[in-house]
Amino acid sequence: MVNTYGKPIEKVTFNIPIELKEQVIALKNELKVSLSTIYNEAIANYIKQKELEKWQRGVNMALNDKEYIALTKELGSDNGDIYEY
Repeated sequence: MVNTYGKPIEKVTFNIPIELKEQVIALKNELKVSLSTIYNEAIANYIKQKELEKWQRGVNMALNDKEYIALTKELGSDNGDIYEY
């Protein structure tokens, strides 16, 4: 199966609490979009959020690494000079 953007798609079945599905249906009706649109957008946003959290954990690890901080200070102390290589 292919969606309107020409990308392959796959039908997925999953369980969702009834109360949450009722909220999603209300949102669907309010926005006048399909459930599929809402689910796809929600999953895409969830993946982006988790990717950002992963990068943030990496930043926090780097900021707590004394050797890394020392190296960045050393490499960043070029006084803005331009170098030819």
